[in-house]
Amino acid sequence: MSDSQTHRPLIEASTEIAAPPERVWAVIADPRAMGGFSDQVIRTVVRGTAPVGEGTRTVNLNRRGLVVWPTRAKVVRFDPPREYTYRVKENGALWTFVLEPTATGTRLTHRREAPDGLTDISLTLQDKVLGGVSTFEDEMAAGMERTLQQVRQAAEAG
Repeated sequence: MSDSQTHRPLIEASTEIAAPPERVWAVIADPRAMGGFSDQVIRTVVRGTAPVGEGTRTVNLNRRGLVVWPTRAKVVRFDPPREYTYRVKENGALWTFVLEPTATGTRLTHRREAPDGLTDISLTLQDKVLGGVSTFEDEMAAGMERTLQQVRQAAEAG
């Protein structure tokens, strides 16, 4: 079995944040601001002038080392202050933030799902250009943890 056939359809990370869901939502709900929190997404441009919500489309600039590539995404769920999900057109992945109130603030979960699998072109590029699917997904999982820590710091700082 090749590396491109061993990808994980679900990658997930969670953290506890000492801030109410509304404050955490204010940090994550604008994709333009999230570029600075991600290891991979270095910039996101929102297409159009309407506020971000379901149906919003973005163009994202991604980087891993010297490799840079664009992706396009569409917000498919936007339920303040509970869930924010977008689908990446090029690979079919769903990226979600789920906010759950807790006794001390918010539990924030960041998830990448591929319920229909990833596109062949995405798996091939990960396998041949980005160091292998398993390696790339391990880096994404670690990056998701770092993203959550940065969101936590921003939300707790107010």
